[in-house]
Amino acid sequence: MRPDEEPDLTRPGFVPGLSHRKKGLGVRAWLVLDQTGQGQVVEAGKHSIMRRTGLPARDLRILDPLLSYPSTVLGREKAIVINLEHIKAIITAQEVLLLNSKDPSVTPFVDDLQRRFLRLFQATKLQETRGNADDSEWPNLYTIDESESIDGSPIDDSCGFPPRREINEETGKLEEKEDLKNKDGVKVLPFEFIALEACLEAACSSLDREARTLELEAHPALDKLTSKISTLNLERVRQIKSRLVALTGRVQKVSILS
Repeated sequence: MRPDEEPDLTRPGFVPGLSHRKKGLGVRAWLVLDQTGQGQVVEAGKHSIMRRTGLPARDLRILDPLLSYPSTVLGREKAIVINLEHIKAIITAQEVLLLNSKDPSVTPFVDDLQRRFLRLFQATKLQETRGNADDSEWPNLYTIDESESIDGSPIDDSCGFPPRREINEETGKLEEKEDLKNKDGVKVLPFEFIALEACLEAACSSLDREARTLELEAHPALDKLTSKISTLNLERVRQIKSRLVALTGRVQKVSILS
């Protein structure tokens, strides 16, 4: 076992208490959201995530908070790696694994993601039970009350992931999901696309708020510089310009990914 790998509790012959290795530095708390919007917090290391998602170690580096990577979206065979501003996540066909879920800037995104998954789950179940006989019975996928959001809750097992909760297990049902439409005849996006859309929207909203804040600071600073040229006023404008240049670069990067 590598020094930075947590013990594999499923390995034959493993006896708890006999290993004196410390948990690897790569062990972090992940919020796992399933297709119904339910969340569980698990402690998992790099190698557990690699086994769970099929991702190579190099792809997980862009999620490392100790490393500085620009906004990136990596599409792989079994997963999508998301590093967009404050959003660091891995999207698979059945679940979303999210870092920093307790961060105040990430909490609203988690709530929004849970609402979207709940809407998709309800639409899928309705399609399975009633088919397309009466489109008027479809719930509006964008007007479900926010109170129906499901909060993520920690679990006691800190070594393993919660079991995947797959809605569709047979090929016929998977094909049916691909043809899913809402009452307006618009196709409902697959689970992973809904998650990706939410990530992009959250990143764009964050950048928009930052741009508005910077604009509110820029106008008074320019007015002061116009009325009185001083070292203090010049420095203030210079700092705002530097922030604006950096923000513009971040916006362009996300714009390309979008």
